[in-house]
Amino acid sequence: MTVRKLQQKRGWAWNLAVPIIKPLLLATTTREWVGGENIPESGGFILALNHVSHVDPLTAAHLVYDHGRLPRYLAKSGLFKTRLGAFFFTAAGQIPVERLSANAAGAYDAAVEAVRRGECVVVYPEGTITRDPGGWPMTGKSGAARIALATGCPVIPVGQWGAQQLLPAYTKKPDLFPRKRIQMRVGPPVDLSDLLEQPRTTAVVQQATDRIMAAITALVEEVRGEPAPPERFDVRKAGVRPIGNPRKDQKKGRP
Repeated sequence: MTVRKLQQKRGWAWNLAVPIIKPLLLATTTREWVGGENIPESGGFILALNHVSHVDPLTAAHLVYDHGRLPRYLAKSGLFKTRLGAFFFTAAGQIPVERLSANAAGAYDAAVEAVRRGECVVVYPEGTITRDPGGWPMTGKSGAARIALATGCPVIPVGQWGAQQLLPAYTKKPDLFPRKRIQMRVGPPVDLSDLLEQPRTTAVVQQATDRIMAAITALVEEVRGEPAPPERFDVRKAGVRPIGNPRKDQKKGRP
Protein backbone atom coordinates (compact mmCIF):
# COMPACT_ATOMS: atom_id res chain seq x y z
CA MET A 1 0.00 0.00 0.00
CA THR A 2 2.26 2.77 -1.26
CA VAL A 3 0.95 6.13 -0.05
CA ARG A 4 3.74 8.30 -1.45
CA LYS A 5 6.39 7.54 -4.02
CA LEU A 6 9.97 7.45 -2.82
CA GLN A 7 11.72 10.70 -3.71
CA GLN A 8 15.31 9.72 -2.89
CA LYS A 9 17.66 7.16 -4.38
CA ARG A 10 17.46 3.80 -2.63
CA GLY A 11 21.02 2.58 -3.22
CA TRP A 12 22.00 -1.05 -3.80
CA ALA A 13 21.31 -2.22 -0.24
CA TRP A 14 17.70 -1.05 -0.37
CA ASN A 15 17.33 -2.35 -3.92
CA LEU A 16 18.30 -5.76 -2.55
CA ALA A 17 16.27 -5.66 0.68
CA VAL A 18 12.93 -4.23 -0.48
CA PRO A 19 12.03 -6.97 -3.03
CA ILE A 20 12.72 -9.59 -0.35
CA ILE A 21 11.28 -8.07 2.82
CA LYS A 22 8.23 -6.20 1.53
CA PRO A 23 6.59 -9.23 -0.15
CA LEU A 24 7.25 -11.26 3.02
CA LEU A 25 5.49 -8.63 5.15
CA LEU A 26 2.61 -8.39 2.68
CA ALA A 27 2.20 -12.18 2.86
CA THR A 28 2.29 -12.43 6.66
CA THR A 29 0.63 -9.22 7.89
CA THR A 30 -2.37 -6.99 7.32
CA ARG A 31 -1.86 -3.30 7.93
CA GLU A 32 -3.93 -0.65 9.67
CA TRP A 33 -2.07 2.64 9.33
CA VAL A 34 -3.68 5.82 10.65
CA GLY A 35 -2.22 9.33 10.55
CA GLY A 36 0.51 8.62 8.01
CA GLU A 37 0.08 12.16 6.66
CA ASN A 38 1.98 13.28 9.77
CA ILE A 39 5.17 11.71 8.37
CA PRO A 40 7.00 14.63 6.72
CA GLU A 41 7.43 14.39 2.97
CA SER A 42 10.86 16.00 3.21
CA GLY A 43 13.37 17.27 5.75
CA GLY A 44 14.97 15.66 8.76
CA PHE A 45 12.88 14.27 11.58
CA ILE A 46 12.75 11.60 14.27
CA LEU A 47 10.16 8.83 14.19
CA ALA A 48 9.72 7.60 17.78
CA LEU A 49 7.90 4.31 18.42
CA ASN A 50 7.11 1.94 21.27
CA HIS A 51 9.04 -1.35 21.11
CA VAL A 52 7.18 -4.69 21.33
CA SER A 53 9.13 -7.14 19.13
CA HIS A 54 12.45 -7.76 17.41
CA VAL A 55 10.54 -7.50 14.12
CA ASP A 56 9.58 -3.88 14.85
CA PRO A 57 12.32 -2.40 12.61
CA LEU A 58 10.87 -4.26 9.61
CA THR A 59 7.26 -3.23 10.20
CA ALA A 60 8.32 0.36 10.91
CA ALA A 61 10.44 0.39 7.75
CA HIS A 62 7.36 -0.76 5.82
CA LEU A 63 5.37 2.19 7.17
CA VAL A 64 8.11 4.73 6.48
CA TYR A 65 9.04 3.37 3.06
CA ASP A 66 5.46 3.33 1.81
CA HIS A 67 5.16 6.97 2.89
CA GLY A 68 8.07 7.91 0.63
CA ARG A 69 10.99 7.96 3.07
CA LEU A 70 13.98 5.74 3.85
CA PRO A 71 14.43 4.96 7.56
CA ARG A 72 17.80 5.29 9.28
CA TYR A 73 18.07 3.25 12.48
CA LEU A 74 20.26 3.43 15.53
CA ALA A 75 21.17 -0.26 15.16
CA LYS A 76 22.95 -2.61 17.56
CA SER A 77 26.67 -2.66 16.84
CA GLY A 78 26.55 -6.48 16.71
CA LEU A 79 24.92 -6.22 13.27
CA PHE A 80 28.13 -4.60 12.03
CA LYS A 81 30.56 -7.14 13.49
CA THR A 82 30.95 -9.21 10.34
CA ARG A 83 32.42 -7.79 7.15
CA LEU A 84 29.24 -8.58 5.21
CA GLY A 85 26.98 -7.11 7.89
CA ALA A 86 29.03 -3.92 8.13
CA PHE A 87 29.07 -3.60 4.33
CA PHE A 88 25.31 -4.05 3.97
CA PHE A 89 24.05 -2.00 6.93
CA THR A 90 26.46 0.85 6.26
CA ALA A 91 25.30 0.95 2.64
CA ALA A 92 21.70 1.06 3.90
CA GLY A 93 22.56 4.12 5.98
CA GLN A 94 22.12 2.51 9.38
CA ILE A 95 23.96 3.85 12.44
CA PRO A 96 25.81 1.42 14.75
CA VAL A 97 25.31 1.87 18.49
CA GLU A 98 27.66 0.36 21.06
CA ARG A 99 25.56 0.36 24.19
CA LEU A 100 27.11 1.17 27.54
CA SER A 101 30.37 2.26 25.93
CA ALA A 102 32.20 5.51 25.26
CA ASN A 103 31.50 5.01 21.55
CA ALA A 104 27.76 5.51 22.11
CA ALA A 105 28.36 9.25 21.80
CA GLY A 106 29.49 8.68 18.22
CA ALA A 107 26.08 7.19 17.38
CA TYR A 108 24.39 10.29 18.81
CA ASP A 109 26.60 12.55 16.69
CA ALA A 110 25.87 10.45 13.58
CA ALA A 111 22.13 10.60 14.25
CA VAL A 112 22.26 14.38 14.67
CA GLU A 113 24.18 14.70 11.41
CA ALA A 114 21.68 12.42 9.62
CA VAL A 115 18.76 14.57 10.76
CA ARG A 116 20.55 17.72 9.64
CA ARG A 117 21.05 16.11 6.21
CA GLY A 118 17.29 15.73 5.98
CA GLU A 119 17.03 12.04 6.90
CA CYS A 120 14.34 10.13 8.80
CA VAL A 121 15.93 8.66 11.93
CA VAL A 122 13.89 5.94 13.65
CA VAL A 123 14.31 5.72 17.43
CA TYR A 124 12.80 3.39 20.04
CA PRO A 125 13.05 5.63 23.13
CA GLU A 126 12.60 2.73 25.54
CA GLY A 127 15.96 1.39 24.36
CA THR A 128 14.78 -2.22 24.33
CA ILE A 129 11.62 -4.28 23.95
CA THR A 130 9.18 -3.43 26.70
CA ARG A 131 9.32 -5.47 29.89
CA ASP A 132 5.99 -4.08 31.07
CA PRO A 133 3.76 -7.08 31.94
CA GLY A 134 0.96 -5.73 29.76
CA GLY A 135 3.20 -4.73 26.87
CA TRP A 136 2.75 -1.00 27.49
CA PRO A 137 5.48 1.59 26.78
CA MET A 138 8.07 1.86 29.55
CA THR A 139 9.97 4.92 30.73
CA GLY A 140 12.07 6.42 27.96
CA LYS A 141 15.76 7.05 27.51
CA SER A 142 16.98 10.48 26.47
CA GLY A 143 18.39 9.85 22.97
CA ALA A 144 15.41 11.00 20.91
CA ALA A 145 14.95 14.09 23.08
CA ARG A 146 18.62 15.06 22.88
CA ILE A 147 18.67 14.71 19.09
CA ALA A 148 15.51 16.80 18.80
CA LEU A 149 16.79 19.52 21.11
CA ALA A 150 20.11 19.64 19.27
CA THR A 151 18.56 19.93 15.82
CA GLY A 152 15.13 21.45 16.37
CA CYS A 153 13.68 18.72 14.16
CA PRO A 154 10.13 17.36 14.49
CA VAL A 155 9.60 14.28 16.64
CA ILE A 156 6.80 12.19 15.11
CA PRO A 157 5.32 9.75 17.67
CA VAL A 158 3.94 6.36 16.64
CA GLY A 159 1.92 3.96 18.74
CA GLN A 160 2.01 0.43 17.37
CA TRP A 161 0.59 -2.97 18.27
CA GLY A 162 0.54 -6.41 16.67
CA ALA A 163 4.17 -7.05 15.78
CA GLN A 164 4.53 -9.08 18.99
CA GLN A 165 2.05 -11.59 17.52
CA LEU A 166 4.27 -12.06 14.48
CA LEU A 167 7.39 -12.49 16.62
CA PRO A 168 6.78 -12.59 20.39
CA ALA A 169 9.09 -10.50 22.54
CA TYR A 170 12.49 -12.05 23.29
CA THR A 171 11.86 -15.09 21.09
CA LYS A 172 13.37 -16.21 17.79
CA LYS A 173 10.58 -18.30 16.28
CA PRO A 174 8.03 -16.27 14.25
CA ASP A 175 4.36 -17.17 13.98
CA LEU A 176 3.76 -16.35 10.32
CA PHE A 177 0.26 -17.70 9.68
CA PRO A 178 -2.50 -16.74 9.81
CA ARG A 179 -1.55 -13.21 8.87
CA LYS A 180 -1.08 -10.84 11.78
CA ARG A 181 -2.71 -7.44 12.02
CA ILE A 182 -0.15 -4.63 12.43
CA GLN A 183 -1.69 -1.42 13.75
CA MET A 184 0.23 1.85 13.64
CA ARG A 185 -1.12 5.25 14.60
CA VAL A 186 1.06 8.22 13.67
CA GLY A 187 0.59 11.38 15.69
CA PRO A 188 1.40 15.04 15.03
CA PRO A 189 4.85 16.33 16.07
CA VAL A 190 5.49 16.45 19.80
CA ASP A 191 5.57 20.08 20.89
CA LEU A 192 9.06 20.80 22.24
CA SER A 193 9.19 24.42 21.03
CA ASP A 194 9.35 25.94 24.51
CA LEU A 195 12.37 23.77 25.39
CA LEU A 196 14.56 24.51 22.36
CA GLU A 197 16.00 27.78 23.69
CA GLN A 198 16.47 26.58 27.23
CA PRO A 199 19.83 25.32 28.56
CA ARG A 200 20.10 21.59 27.86
CA THR A 201 20.00 20.54 31.48
CA THR A 202 19.08 17.08 32.71
CA ALA A 203 15.68 18.42 33.76
CA VAL A 204 14.96 19.91 30.33
CA VAL A 205 16.01 16.71 28.52
CA GLN A 206 13.87 14.65 30.90
CA GLN A 207 10.89 16.91 30.27
CA ALA A 208 11.28 16.44 26.52
CA THR A 209 11.65 12.67 26.98
CA ASP A 210 8.49 12.53 29.12
CA ARG A 211 6.52 14.42 26.48
CA ILE A 212 7.67 12.03 23.75
CA MET A 213 6.75 8.97 25.80
CA ALA A 214 3.40 10.49 26.78
CA ALA A 215 2.56 11.07 23.10
CA ILE A 216 3.55 7.51 22.17
CA THR A 217 1.58 6.04 25.08
CA ALA A 218 -1.55 8.03 24.17
CA LEU A 219 -1.36 6.63 20.63
CA VAL A 220 -0.93 3.08 21.94
CA GLU A 221 -4.02 3.63 24.10
CA GLU A 222 -5.96 4.61 20.96
CA VAL A 223 -4.72 1.55 19.07
CA ARG A 224 -5.50 -0.85 21.90
CA GLY A 225 -8.75 0.85 22.94
CA GLU A 226 -7.88 0.81 26.63
CA PRO A 227 -6.03 3.02 29.13
CA ALA A 228 -2.37 2.51 29.96
CA PRO A 229 -1.28 1.98 33.58
CA PRO A 230 -1.09 5.28 35.50
CA GLU A 231 2.68 4.88 35.92
CA ARG A 232 5.03 3.73 33.18
CA PHE A 233 7.11 0.63 33.92
CA ASP A 234 10.69 1.46 34.95
CA VAL A 235 13.15 -1.43 34.67
CA ARG A 236 15.49 0.17 37.20
CA LYS A 237 12.81 0.56 39.86
CA ALA A 238 11.47 -2.90 39.13
CA GLY A 239 14.95 -4.42 39.39
CA VAL A 240 14.70 -6.34 36.12
CA ARG A 241 17.16 -6.60 33.27
CA PRO A 242 16.24 -4.37 30.29
CA ILE A 243 18.05 -6.69 27.85
CA GLY A 244 17.78 -10.45 27.70
CA ASN A 245 15.36 -13.33 27.54
CA PRO A 246 12.80 -13.19 30.38
CA ARG A 247 12.17 -16.93 30.15
CA LYS A 248 15.86 -17.66 30.72
CA ASP A 249 15.92 -15.10 33.51
CA GLN A 250 13.03 -16.87 35.23
CA LYS A 251 14.76 -20.24 34.93
CA LYS A 252 17.84 -18.74 36.57
CA GLY A 253 15.78 -17.26 39.39
CA ARG A 254 16.00 -13.66 38.12
CA PRO A 255 12.98 -11.32 38.31
